[in-house]
Amino acid sequence: MTLQNGDPAPDFTLPDQDGAPFTLSARRGERLLLVFYPGDNTPVCTRQLCEYRDGIEEFAGLGVTVIGISRDDAESHRKFRSRHALPFTLLSDPDLQVAAQYGCRGPLGMKRAVFLVDAKGIIRYAHIEALSLFRRRKDELLAVLAAE
Repeated sequence: MTLQNGDPAPDFTLPDQDGAPFTLSARRGERLLLVFYPGDNTPVCTRQLCEYRDGIEEFAGLGVTVIGISRDDAESHRKFRSRHALPFTLLSDPDLQVAAQYGCRGPLGMKRAVFLVDAKGIIRYAHIEALSLFRRRKDELLAVLAAE
């Protein structure tokens, strides 16, 4: 299943870095940027999330909350957030069920992807990388988000 702009975002509940449940539908009223990434402390993922960290005020200025999702567990997420001063929530999808719902589960695990979910729970931007070595850069995303 490939999600397109205008599709309802599949609802899910995943634990965050502190073990607390995060439910997408409970965040209605917010614009969320769901960032699926293969793993904590990997070179490309670290660069990607640190770049988003460095642009967090710009994302917030557009009314967008960044949420990271990988298969790593809460302890790994806590350490990763601390080590890199990441100011956003990281969710654990250990069995890749949510990644599968969003079409970013691959043969080797999670594909790198970003989805902008609007305040009504509708996908307004979807991009799944063909190769995990590439990533959506902050400036690319900010341009898309500003146009929405």
